[in-house]
Amino acid sequence: PEGSKALAGIGCHYMATWIRPEETMTFTQMGGEGVPWVGIQPFTSTKHVFANLGDGTYYHSGLLAIRAAIGAGVNITYKILFNDAVAMTGGQPIDGPISVPMITHQVHSEGVKKVVIVTDEPEKYDVPEIRDALSPGVMVYHRDELDAVQRTLREIPGTTVMVDDQTCAAEKRRRRKRNT
Repeated sequence: PEGSKALAGIGCHYMATWIRPEETMTFTQMGGEGVPWVGIQPFTSTKHVFANLGDGTYYHSGLLAIRAAIGAGVNITYKILFNDAVAMTGGQPIDGPISVPMITHQVHSEGVKKVVIVTDEPEKYDVPEIRDALSPGVMVYHRDELDAVQRTLREIPGTTVMVDDQTCAAEKRRRRKRNT
């Protein structure tokens, strides 16, 4: 949201450093998304940042970045992009089993202060089996509420997580071309 800062990582969100360099402060290697904030925050007047983290990266190493942020007590919101594919390298499936409910439980157990889900399809979380599978206290919002949700998360001290449940645009395009 307006007035916010972000950190980029390897992936499509890196392109924000070209488009909005004044709002996207730095970038890092895959799996290190957000970690530079651990060293930067004590030396800046900026109180909070957002960091995107793809689901494939989260699965293989990104959880370690979240753990580092929690351990350091920094104010950061991780936007975990649950986008259904390793889209930047051709749309391969993620290396192992992962789901939105699994992510909510894992980051909750690591100690994040708040976990929310933003999706174009909030009704799919109205199914009792899926709703009951989420970590306690997780709220589901429609993507239309993204700005308000992010504004709320940036005011919560500590590490927060927003799971953005939406198929990657590049992957959607690939699937349309392949009629899948």
